[in-house]
Amino acid sequence: MKFKQILTSALLVSALAGTSAHADITLRHALLGTELDMSFAKKGGDTPAFKEFMKEGRNPYNTDKAAIEQGESLYMTGCSGCHGHEAEGKLGPGLADDYWTYPSIATDQGFFEVLFGGANGMMGPQYVNFNTDEMLKIMAWIRSIYTGNPKKAKWLKK
Repeated sequence: MKFKQILTSALLVSALAGTSAHADITLRHALLGTELDMSFAKKGGDTPAFKEFMKEGRNPYNTDKAAIEQGESLYMTGCSGCHGHEAEGKLGPGLADDYWTYPSIATDQGFFEVLFGGANGMMGPQYVNFNTDEMLKIMAWIRSIYTGNPKKAKWLKK
């Protein structure tokens, strides 16, 4: 009887999982490697752009001029105090070149993981400050001012 209850519960969980939005990528914490708990995400970020990002880990805003402008405004209010007004680095590292503290930010997925989940030092998780869509816009602005070697920028490759 117990086996039947376990099997029924497993089938129910499987069925419920199938009704939720399917993500093709798995987001992981930059330091721990554990799966990021997206339930902490600030409300309002579950947009079509974020859903597209979750399929392949590519930021659909990287070439969207309006989103890049919005990203710049968001960056200035929430990130420039530590990373500088031109992402040149201050208390936190520079972000516009290819001298990355976390090489994973060469990809959009890796960049999002650091931004959402935080990293060493003073870089705390940003899910308390920005929703996931806003994070993609901030990333797009930073990508738009990139001054490093394009061969190292994996987000430029399709």
